[in-house]
Amino acid sequence: MYVEERPWGSFFIMEESPAYKVKRIVVNPGHRLSYQSHKKRDELWIVVKGEAVVTIDDKEKTVPYGHSVKIKKNQKHRVENKEKEILVFIEIQTGTYFGEDDIIRYQDDYKRS
Repeated sequence: MYVEERPWGSFFIMEESPAYKVKRIVVNPGHRLSYQSHKKRDELWIVVKGEAVVTIDDKEKTVPYGHSVKIKKNQKHRVENKEKEILVFIEIQTGTYFGEDDIIRYQDDYKRS
């Protein structure tokens, strides 16, 4: 298993095909991913440990353990872990392209472009 480290935590790809990609994403306490969008994919996030604070198009909501949220193409979105324990969620991507270069960043705590 290859784990890819990020400033906010880590992820690894559980499965991928031309039609979808499945990732397990870990967000460390007090961290969040960049506020971003994708042109070529939708995402479904399922919280499997902890509690996520999700922002979609500037609207924030809490997504507890066992619940999910859907992000459509071109929607601005981010996930944040405000808890003291790690947040783990499963991300299912569907669409036409799943590369990391299909990310448009609007804001990033770690100064990535």
